[in-house]
Amino acid sequence: MKTLLFTLEYPPFRGGVANYYGSLADNWPLGETLLVLDNNRGELLAPEGLMRWLPSVGVLGRMIRSRRIDYVLVGQLLPLGIAAWWQSFFKKFKYGVFLHGMDFAYALKIPRKRFMARLILSRADRIICANSYVADRVREFFPDFEDMIGLVNPGVDSGAVLANPLIKEELKEKYGLADKIVLFTLGRLVRRKGVDRTIQALAQIPAPLVDKLIYFVAGQGPRAEYLRSLVPADFLNRVIFLGEISDEDKWAWMDLCDIFVMPSRDIAGDFEGFGIVYLEANLCAKPVLAGQSGGVKDAVVGGLNGLIVDSESVEAIRDGLVKLAEDPVLRRTLGEQGRERALKEFNWEKQTSKLISLIKL
Repeated sequence: MKTLLFTLEYPPFRGGVANYYGSLADNWPLGETLLVLDNNRGELLAPEGLMRWLPSVGVLGRMIRSRRIDYVLVGQLLPLGIAAWWQSFFKKFKYGVFLHGMDFAYALKIPRKRFMARLILSRADRIICANSYVADRVREFFPDFEDMIGLVNPGVDSGAVLANPLIKEELKEKYGLADKIVLFTLGRLVRRKGVDRTIQALAQIPAPLVDKLIYFVAGQGPRAEYLRSLVPADFLNRVIFLGEISDEDKWAWMDLCDIFVMPSRDIAGDFEGFGIVYLEANLCAKPVLAGQSGGVKDAVVGGLNGLIVDSESVEAIRDGLVKLAEDPVLRRTLGEQGRERALKEFNWEKQTSKLISLIKL
């Protein structure tokens, strides 16, 4: 079977969705054909206009015809799903549509987009959800599509977690991390990530425990300056914003930290799609503190690879931090269990096999 991955986001384009598709392609098994049609050269979308998707219809049709494609994996419900839906009336192929979370949520907000989403999904062979939360939302809004739904979570690459020991030592010395309990957050600095609540929770932890804690925040985003303004004057040496960091530095911090913290929450329909960083922290045998947002429940199982707290409650986040900070045995246990689970359940080979099984049913 010749399969085509049809997507706007694909490496070297950066981001979680692009990494998801790139990793699926990298782990596609021998003996199976996967071709990729992406937008890295700007062929699929017009520069502007209400029908920016129109070029993608022709490009997709030519690819299906010239390469004799049997199955199209549609990376974006809107707008690329329109092209697949349109071509399905004229060419003999099947298509499956990926849904990651916010893509589906945004489509539901506008009546014409919701109508188009129903048309696209009604002719799809499979609806491939990246987390169980969005799968549940599809069932809620389109219950007649139940038999088409499949779940393929993001995976992790175990070969990427070898932290550079020289970088680790430099960071330890630069920030004076000897005898400190290091908290670490990595992500775009938007409201749902819960950095604000974490800063507020940290300020509620009494001495002498709080004197042992140091919190590093990596990433940029629209809330960066606001979050800096939340840090009390006497905590400026305990809450440190790193800005954007390299991939090499990311793994050094993951390996250095004692607790990975990201108590994400749902805000007006904005939710965490999955949270691959939780599993990346687990790969480094680190426990995670997570919130109840979107697809996080797929990545984090409370008491197994971390703690799940009420992310709307500063007190609950504080109590979770205290529990982990005071108990090194618990940290080690959750971290080791998390690493075993990530390697066993979320390796990319397994996720890719799930996808192939779905589209061959």
